[in-house]
Amino acid sequence: MRIPLTAALCLLAALPLRAQAPARPARLGLCAACHGANGHAGMPGVPHLAGQRLDYLRDALKQYRDGRRNVPVMRAAIGPVSDVELDALARWYSAQAPQGNP
Repeated sequence: MRIPLTAALCLLAALPLRAQAPARPARLGLCAACHGANGHAGMPGVPHLAGQRLDYLRDALKQYRDGRRNVPVMRAAIGPVSDVELDALARWYSAQAPQGNP
């Protein structure tokens, strides 16, 4: 009796987490061209973003946008996006499931 009850409580506790999944960002298109819509890059040398820490992604995107990370292709791809848009992208990619090992 304890195991089914515990399992049911765990499922109920997980429901709010599922409901809080981030919405697909409007600016995802250009990012997805290299990093994939779900953060699984299909191009050699392009990092996977799925499952990365939210604070890391948010800070990295701001550094690319502001020129503190001097990667011309990333700076051009990000362009003049707002903090709100950067946050939406970081939340999206951090919430995606990381790619499993082959």
